[in-house]
Amino acid sequence: MEAYFSAHPLKSFIPYSRQHAIILFIMLVGIFFLYQYQDVLRQSEWNITVRYAIAFLFIGSEIGLHMWEWKAGIFELATSLPFELCTISLLLASIMIVTKSYRIYEIVFFTGIIGASQAILTPNLQYAFPHFRFIEYFIAHILLIWAPLFMTWVEGYRPTVQSIKRTMIFLNILIPIVSFVNYKTGGNYMFLAHKPETASLLDMLGPHPYYIISLEIAALIGCLVLYMPFAKRERHAHKESLGS
Repeated sequence: MEAYFSAHPLKSFIPYSRQHAIILFIMLVGIFFLYQYQDVLRQSEWNITVRYAIAFLFIGSEIGLHMWEWKAGIFELATSLPFELCTISLLLASIMIVTKSYRIYEIVFFTGIIGASQAILTPNLQYAFPHFRFIEYFIAHILLIWAPLFMTWVEGYRPTVQSIKRTMIFLNILIPIVSFVNYKTGGNYMFLAHKPETASLLDMLGPHPYYIISLEIAALIGCLVLYMPFAKRERHAHKESLGS
């Protein structure tokens, strides 16, 4: 059992190793199936089953993570509170996928996909497979990409320019709150106190604290890139509304 739940990694995670490549493959296969079988997933029985399964895995992974940290003796206020962007997005996505909230979708579409993509491509992770933390980490982050895509392709939701504005406002409300939490706990939630120890995309954004501004610009660019496939449709809908 030590190999699965030990506090310290018995094997260190190596980015872009075979096990990391398998994770990336699973993520892409899941995206393909979501798109390919969106009509099937609109059927009532499948729709409810998949949505609640995603919500269960979201909440289960988060509870499981804290139980493991507590049991392993590594639960700390500086690292274990739910103030990471992906954790906040995960909790919001759990509500979104159950209630079909469009307002939450507008934010999670961007924060979930951008944040989880960065976390999957450049993982801030020390534990290799088959450790619990490895499994929990990638389940949570892969689902954080799948969930908003499910709402997009299956439920027909679409982000708009206003969605980008709301997302940026949401992030700028979070920054001072999380910065205060970091100050009080000595933590580094959302990497606002310093860059992660492992290599990440933040390494290209300049020194602290200037990379936070660069990070906001990168987030805005990321939102615009994700919005591009929907821009033409929104412009067309706007023209139709003016013509009617």
